[in-house]
Amino acid sequence: MGFALAPTALAAGYRLEAHESVGSTNVLALERAAAGDAGRLWIVSKKQESGRGRRGRVWATPEGNLAATLLLVEDFDLKLAATLGFVAGLALADALDAVVPGQRIAIATDGGNAGRGARNDRFELKWPNDVLSGGAKLAGILLESSLLSANRVALAIGIGVNVVAHPQDVPYPATSLKALGYAGGAETLFVALSDAWSDSMSAWREAGGLAEIRRRWLSRAAGLGSEVSVRVDGNIVRGVFETIDEDCRFVIRTGEGRVAIAAGDVHFGAVASVAAV
Repeated sequence: MGFALAPTALAAGYRLEAHESVGSTNVLALERAAAGDAGRLWIVSKKQESGRGRRGRVWATPEGNLAATLLLVEDFDLKLAATLGFVAGLALADALDAVVPGQRIAIATDGGNAGRGARNDRFELKWPNDVLSGGAKLAGILLESSLLSANRVALAIGIGVNVVAHPQDVPYPATSLKALGYAGGAETLFVALSDAWSDSMSAWREAGGLAEIRRRWLSRAAGLGSEVSVRVDGNIVRGVFETIDEDCRFVIRTGEGRVAIAAGDVHFGAVASVAAV
């Protein structure tokens, strides 16, 4: 089975470029934009040789995993465009629900122990850009942009999913769909993703759509209401994860009051490591 777009994605004008192996789907997407591509282009592969995550960290995509990037070229306000990472997280979680029905997911701490005794029939979203299963990282999202002209921006929305394998030498719990009992391939997941993206993007584009995206995201938020530690520029901020605000910043309540964080590394629990996560 090869990669294909869902009928809803085709009807919405999305296109597909599939590869057996790539260096980086994000890099390819921005190259296409620089060469004049109009956007609404999915670039996908089951193997990525030089992918990366946030802050330049390595994101390995061995054979059989999913590396996908959606290229959008529009007159974007960059602050608003940054919230498309939350749209991508929602779309991916919905797609995972579709291909792994009934999967039991536990809220868990970074150490891998279930928190608060709660169980959920869903995948969870960790701010700002991870998808978790049982507290373990299953997928990551990376947005990169390039200014094409005074009013045109190319946005590459990269999505990496551990379908058949997950990294072993990382300082955080990780898992794969195969480890969860999923027997399908990256191609099946991508069809569901392209379908779910069309739905979430339509919601985002509507008047007041960001409020709806925020509501949906919070309904899947990992660690909501629990103690968290956030590493921000080498400093640790501790408190209770209260919400994400209207700009999708991470809001925690500390002993001194509420703090809204625009960028940082989140750990569940009261103790955070200063190591990268």
